[in-house]
Parts: sequence; C-alpha cells; structure tokens
Amino acid sequence: MAWEFETDPEFQEELDWADRFVRERVEPLDYLLKNPHDLAQPRFDELVRPLQAQVKARGLWACHLDPEHGGKGYGQVKLALLAELTGRARFGPTVFGAQAPDTGNSEILARFGTPEQRARYLEPLLDNRIVSCFAMTEPHGGSDPTALRTTATLDGDNWVVVGDKWFSTSAKYAAFFIVAAVTDPDASPHRRMSLVIVPAGTPGVRILRDSGFHGEPEPAHSHVRFDRVRVPAGSLLGERGAGFAVAQARLGGGRMHHAMRTVGQARRAFEMMCERAVSRTTKGERLADKQLVQAMVADAWTQLRMFRLLVLETAWLIDARREPAEVRRNIAAVKATMPRVLHDVASAALQVHGSLGLSTDMPFSDWIMQSYRVGLSDGPTDVHRINLAKQLLRDVTPGPEDFPEYFRPFAHERAVRQYPVGVAS
Repeated sequence: MAWEFETDPEFQEELDWADRFVRERVEPLDYLLKNPHDLAQPRFDELVRPLQAQVKARGLWACHLDPEHGGKGYGQVKLALLAELTGRARFGPTVFGAQAPDTGNSEILARFGTPEQRARYLEPLLDNRIVSCFAMTEPHGGSDPTALRTTATLDGDNWVVVGDKWFSTSAKYAAFFIVAAVTDPDASPHRRMSLVIVPAGTPGVRILRDSGFHGEPEPAHSHVRFDRVRVPAGSLLGERGAGFAVAQARLGGGRMHHAMRTVGQARRAFEMMCERAVSRTTKGERLADKQLVQAMVADAWTQLRMFRLLVLETAWLIDARREPAEVRRNIAAVKATMPRVLHDVASAALQVHGSLGLSTDMPFSDWIMQSYRVGLSDGPTDVHRINLAKQLLRDVTPGPEDFPEYFRPFAHERAVRQYPVGVAS
C-alpha cells in the first residue's frame, strides 16, 4: 500500500535550501520594496534580480510549468510544498517566478496560445520582464461568470472590446490583459464567453481608479474601462466561446498554490505567536505557562496541520489523476477552509502579542484582512461551501420519511434477524 507522508530526500534538500533562502534573503524585501508587480520601482533590479538568478541557477524557477515550456514538470504535491515556503514573504513568489496572476496566465498561454502569442507574451512573462492582468470580474457581476456584460464584437479583421472590469489586479503594471468578454451572446451560458488578449496602451484602455486593501503597500486593483478597444482577430486565447473552460483550466492548480502560500503565511504567524509566548512574562509567569495561551497554541497548530494535510491530499489526488468530481470536491473544501485558517491563526497571534500585535508595527491585522481577500478571490468561500455540500449530498440515498434506517429499534430488529438467538456460528 503506497501511502506515506515523507518527501523524497533529493527534493527535501531543495525545500531546505528554499526555506533558508526565503527566510534570510527574501523576507527582508518586504520592508524595502512595494508591490512585487511593479518592475520599474527603484531598487527592484538591484535587489530582486540577483535573487531570481540564484533561484534559476538552483533549477527552481517557474516550476509550475511543464518541461517543454521551461518548467520542471513537478506535480502538484511538490509545487504545494514549495509554495508553502515562498508564501512566507510577499516577494517570495516573484523571486521564484511563480507570482499570481502571471502563473495562471502563463499556464493558459502555454496550453492554448498560438505560437505568435507565446513568443510575444509567454516568453517575457516567464522571464519576469513583464507582468500581466487577468480581467474578468465586473462591478455588477461578482462571482458569476455567466453575468458578464463586457462584449467583444467581430468587426472585419478586428475584435472590438467594450465594457468595464473591476478589481483587476496589477492592471497598472501589466504589459497585457487577458479579458473575459461575451463573443456569442445567443449561445448557452458557458459558451458565450471568450478570452481576448489586449496589449496595454491600446487606444481605448483606460484605468479609471485603483483600489487597495489593508496590508498592501499601495492600491493595485484597478477599475478598467475598455472603450471600443480594437485588437486583431487573432487575439483570442483559445477557441471562440471556450473562455469559461480555458479560465477554469487556470483555477484548479492556482487555488492549490494559493492555498499552500496561505499555509506558509499562517505558519509564519504561528511561529511569531510561539516566540512571543516563550519570551513575554506577565505577573511573574511566561505567557507560554498560561493555560489560555497554551490552548490557543494547540488549537492553532492543529488547525494549521489539518488544513495543510487537506491541501496536500488534494494535490496528491490531482497528481494521481483521480476522478474530476473527487478533485473538485477537495478543491472546494480547500478554498472554503483557507480563509478561516489564516484568520484564526493570525487572530491568535495578534492576541498573544497584545497591543503590539494590534499595531501597524506587526503584520497580524494585515493578515486578518488578507484572510477576507483570499475568501473572496477565485470565487467566494460561501459559493464553494454550497457547491461542496451539493456534491456530497448528490449521491446519498434517501431513507424512510418518518424514522431513518438507523433508528435504534429498526437496527436492533435487523441485528436479531441477522444473528438469531440459538444459531451456532
């Protein structure tokens, strides 16, 4: 029976190196630089590029891609273990060439892009010479991709894109947008949408406003208007009407990487909580000796370990090519659990640090707000909970209306019939 919880020694060496590297070299960047997507900010080339070179020399750059596209061909389990380490630092994914949304965009460009699209966009994106934006969410639509109003209409040899996109991450830094737009309004709901590549600077692309959330160094999520933007007919990414399927192809693996980065962030909060507990003394006793603090530490560790194992099991299911329905069920559970774990562990760490933990000199308030963000990104938590429940209940056989089959008198009667008194074995 092949069931174990050990990492190959060779890959464990890579993880040990990445762990030290992120803690010692990458975490300090969070205090010196701003948005990881801003490649033009002062000192980015000076501080980030040498670290990226070390990662490339180690063979750990852009590991999410298949070997034919320059990646290592790692399965989801290895990627998850690596993402757990890079997730400790805001610049961790960028230093390892695995930052969102560029990872998902590079995956669908590699799988569905034409040779011309891959040469123009994928190659510089993988080298982090440019960054990208996935523009799907709209001000009115929330999490429902079938409610899109942005349209792309074929006019001769051009697509004409019209509509507004909201909370488009890294739009102001992006070299190009992958825009979800309705190209076939009369088709079935999941065949109406296509993905259109729009280069930044194309006439008609306007960033109306940038929004941010607590914990970010600057606003980085844009309200973008596409005002009769014209792009060549060959700008579709994938087939016409296949936008929903192409978009879904980037979400499953992306959610796993996001979840393990969240594990890394929560682990960092847990480590801080433990250090504070053994360092701080009050009323003649360490915090670590207080039963309430001990309970908080135990609960945080248990919650974190349970979630980590759920994520790794899901990654293993993907690698094992299990039934899609089984994988979707696990991914929904991961997505639904992720924000609560980060919120609870960061909240416990904040409380153990007292007023210091509440201050802006500590990251806990930012991480608590981050927990709400991860609960809304890639589909709200409640949507995944509902979908998970539907999947779990779909194949359950109904019992009798009044009393269930496991009603004690019924169960006892069946047991007596199965094992009547006086019958020898």
